[in-house]
Amino acid sequence: MNLRFACASRSALALLVVCVAAAGPQGLRAQVPWPTDGWAVASPESQGLNRSPLSALDREIRAGTYGHIDRLVIVRNGYRVVSERYARDYGTVSRGARDPLGCGSDACMAAAEVHEFNYYHPDFHPYYRGRDVHTLQSVTKSVTSALIGIAIRRGEITGTSASLLSFFGDYDLSHVDPRLRRATLDDLLTMRTGLEWHETDRPLDSTNTTLQLELSPDWIQFTLTQPMDADPGTKWAYNSGGSHLMSGIIHRATGQTVDRYAETHLFGPLGIRDYHWKRTPTGLPDTEGGLYLEAEQLAKIGYLYLRDGVWNGRRILPEGWVQASTARRVDRVGIRNWGYGYQWWRLDRDGEEVWAGLGFGGQYLLILPEDQVVAVLNSWNVFGGRYPSVLDAVLDAVLTALSTGR
Repeated sequence: MNLRFACASRSALALLVVCVAAAGPQGLRAQVPWPTDGWAVASPESQGLNRSPLSALDREIRAGTYGHIDRLVIVRNGYRVVSERYARDYGTVSRGARDPLGCGSDACMAAAEVHEFNYYHPDFHPYYRGRDVHTLQSVTKSVTSALIGIAIRRGEITGTSASLLSFFGDYDLSHVDPRLRRATLDDLLTMRTGLEWHETDRPLDSTNTTLQLELSPDWIQFTLTQPMDADPGTKWAYNSGGSHLMSGIIHRATGQTVDRYAETHLFGPLGIRDYHWKRTPTGLPDTEGGLYLEAEQLAKIGYLYLRDGVWNGRRILPEGWVQASTARRVDRVGIRNWGYGYQWWRLDRDGEEVWAGLGFGGQYLLILPEDQVVAVLNSWNVFGGRYPSVLDAVLDAVLTALSTGR
């Protein structure tokens, strides 16, 4: 068949059918509609994916193998090929839960305990007040990093070499470690400020610096006055307080809170209309873990990165920002010796690059740039119990679907 002639001479519906059948997944990339108003839908097979491993993953999730999984979305070549919802009754799941993370549906002693930073109560986690928006936890960090890039592109931030403390002149810096004055925005984005922070090396109790942060009246002041145990740029330490400093940086540089800035310069252009962003006691949005998005909307952020920061012909992120953000700027970090960039992880697997935003409770935004895949998984495994890694299961299923579907 003469594909060019067929596509020129058929109706719009017939054109799509002909092009799916004859062009294959590679040929479809140039024709895929932008998902601003919603994802175009295609079968896994039409996009070169073997359905069997994806169906097996779905069955395992429904059987409870991986705990409390809420949502799975997979996009290839710009087409949504998987979109699954898993109904969970978190009123029942959370019943009786009570510890420093919060209290469940029947375990709160006072009305004041039911609030946005109660991680057990179903009014606020994992979905926000019955809406489709799901907590992203630390995937918020990756999304906020994009906003830093946008502010650099717009000239509101000079660049990643900018002095970190130059954004915090309105705060009390009299007790700040002098070494922090040498820290840059690059150090902050790569979690190498040198601030001493105990998050991943402590239990989720009063000794954990991030739980202390969330109980403090001013998260930025709390973070800036922490002691240092290294010079800037020399030691990687996972630091959610440092990630929250991005909220103050955006506010100081642009005059807008980060949620309003995102509405104008990121969410708006991508067609993301519904979101929730938790606020800290001083009124700034929480950029260490406070963003909620619906899974197909979060996939748009992944697609923006897959397309080098350009959306439907409009450059959103600075040229080169995606490469800079997802590069292994720090290597062999965390408990699995992954790479780290500008608030993005590198989980490379089987010789394939994997860019990722990762969040507490099982929030995953995964991008496989070589194979044009974006995957989103939402979970809420915070109530105890030990389950196999759903992150590994998703990556295994996608990679197997790719290798056996060609």
